[in-house]
Amino acid sequence: MWNIITLFFALPLLAAEPPIEKLKVPPGFKINVYAYPVAGARSLTLGKEGVVFVGSRGQGDVYALLPDKNNDGRSDGVKKIASDLNEPNGVAYKNGDLYVAEISRILRFPAIDGKLENPPKGEPWGPSFPGETHHGWKFIAFGPDGWLYVPVGAPCNNCLREPDLFAAIHRVSPDGKKRELVAKGVRNTVGFDWHPQTKNLWFTENGRDWLGDNIPPCELNTVTKMGAHYGFPHCHGSVLDKDFGEGHECSAFAPPVLNFAAHSAPLGMRFLRHQTAPLLRGHALVAEHGSWNRSTPIGYLVSRVEFAAGQAKKLEPFLTGFLQGSTAWGRPVDVQELPDGSILISDDKADAVYRLTYQP
Repeated sequence: MWNIITLFFALPLLAAEPPIEKLKVPPGFKINVYAYPVAGARSLTLGKEGVVFVGSRGQGDVYALLPDKNNDGRSDGVKKIASDLNEPNGVAYKNGDLYVAEISRILRFPAIDGKLENPPKGEPWGPSFPGETHHGWKFIAFGPDGWLYVPVGAPCNNCLREPDLFAAIHRVSPDGKKRELVAKGVRNTVGFDWHPQTKNLWFTENGRDWLGDNIPPCELNTVTKMGAHYGFPHCHGSVLDKDFGEGHECSAFAPPVLNFAAHSAPLGMRFLRHQTAPLLRGHALVAEHGSWNRSTPIGYLVSRVEFAAGQAKKLEPFLTGFLQGSTAWGRPVDVQELPDGSILISDDKADAVYRLTYQP
């Protein structure tokens, strides 16, 4: 008897899966755990034949989620395909190759398809980027033009430093040899996508801290002119900065299209292209990671952005329940639509990826 008890307590305890029964979705939708555990799950990108690649923050790992071939609603397995990287938050897939963004460089994993059991080593690709870690983690994605879009966040809460490099969005040519400035005055974006019809780039932006609970708002912006200035650090939307605003008019900068609540931290966003759900078809979802320095927590949800004629018209909560009272058990990071119309949502606090489906 003693040996049995000793053996029982010596066994490793399996961590409980996230409490998704606390999540609330609109009628007709269902959410389940797609993959767990996926430590520090951050940005998502779709590879070949349903494989989904996942970056991480605070872990140094990159994962591949195998497709759900047995149709039980869950990934058929999680493969770690890289480790010991420097904050590999961003992942992008193109022509069989996987691209991973570290703090100061992009790595290319050639011909990743079919090599998940014995993945290739990452090769440095394209130009180098600054090594500052403050807002140094990156979201990356290939645009309709075939270029890889790479942001460089402000190396601070609020400062003015090399404005054509920091607090900006850049793009790198398909051969990795040329870098161009797309937008500047962007404090930190960790999510963007291109409208399926207009092909305009839309991006989320996190506002500065330490101006109080309710200012400045976080933003949803669009790029209609290459090299446009979005205000940081002089203006935060219509809010003139107390340190860097002197001599500037906020009307001189590209205005936000929609505002999120201050400190809600909107990160990943995706336009939905394969939907049968009328509530989502042609619109976008945004993962609001949630506040870390607000007296009353806010965010911790996935929002729906309604679009009409290529323009964002309305913002509303879509998936809630990560925040229970003043305590959050999960923090959504990114969204990724699959060809069947289901939607994956990563969560770096609960170390999980969820799957949202529509069942009218």
